[in-house]
Amino acid sequence: MRALALFSGGLDSMLAIKLITLQNIEVTALFIDVGFGSRNDKSEILKKRAEMVGADFEIIDAKEGFVQNILFNPKYGYGKNFNPCIDCHANMIRVAKTLLPKYNASFIITGEVIGQRPMSQRVEAIKQVTSLANESEEGIILRPLSAKKMPITKPEKEGWVDREKLLAIQGRNREIQLKLAKEYGFTEYESPGGGCLLTDIGFSNRIKEHIKYRNFTIEDIEILKVGRHFRLKDGAKLIVGRNREENERIAKIKHPNFNFIKLINLVGPLSMLEKDATEEERELASRIILTYTKAKKDEIYSLKFGNEIIRNSPFESKEMCRSYFA
Repeated sequence: MRALALFSGGLDSMLAIKLITLQNIEVTALFIDVGFGSRNDKSEILKKRAEMVGADFEIIDAKEGFVQNILFNPKYGYGKNFNPCIDCHANMIRVAKTLLPKYNASFIITGEVIGQRPMSQRVEAIKQVTSLANESEEGIILRPLSAKKMPITKPEKEGWVDREKLLAIQGRNREIQLKLAKEYGFTEYESPGGGCLLTDIGFSNRIKEHIKYRNFTIEDIEILKVGRHFRLKDGAKLIVGRNREENERIAKIKHPNFNFIKLINLVGPLSMLEKDATEEERELASRIILTYTKAKKDEIYSLKFGNEIIRNSPFESKEMCRSYFA
């Protein structure tokens, strides 16, 4: 017997898996990657946490479907920011359902706890998630941490899972989860709700600003995660790295609409500018970039934009760049 688990790396999803593997059921932990889980690659950390609870681990790329079908048109709307939590979670379950035959799995488990999160884990919200996933409350979705507070599901009815060994957690108090974490020896896990950039007001604002000027594509996800963002006079976007780590991350980005701007014989940020930027915008971009280096204001420096060399000097101060912040 095998189950598929929706896995975030958080304590609730780890405990949900542990309760099932303790019943001698094999579990494959699925991280459904919609693109907004983190600014950094956490695949090795997630794999380690899945192994900690006795599960196999897989990353499932679901970015395209999420951006096209969920992000900008959620049936149940958004939370405080740009987070369509109910629709997103239902989508993850639908994705997992399509994978049941591949993994020869019989049911799906999640780490949801009744009342844990004010938007997506209210009783009514959990029912909405279940319905959107085209399942019934008595179907194949098992929520081990709150199972005894919910209708009995197929895995319990069929005897695949012993309901008596499941839990009845409800509410936002995490005392039981923390006690179990200590008991099971869990040394690290994601903080509750701390993994999704769509819940972050700054990141949400970047998306809103971006879609005023451009249609959103999955390639845009990575550029929104890094750097200082500037909107230039005719609408072109400039992204300027803030430190070495961001420079390294920017260097790995491949976006069809952007070119790198590289400093020549000067240490400073790696930057990206939209390819269709006007000549005036390219000049402006070069001055902004130079302002975030140790370039002297009265000297001329060279930068490379695609195959073009731009020569310019910095602004007198960073304050002169702030009006272009996106």
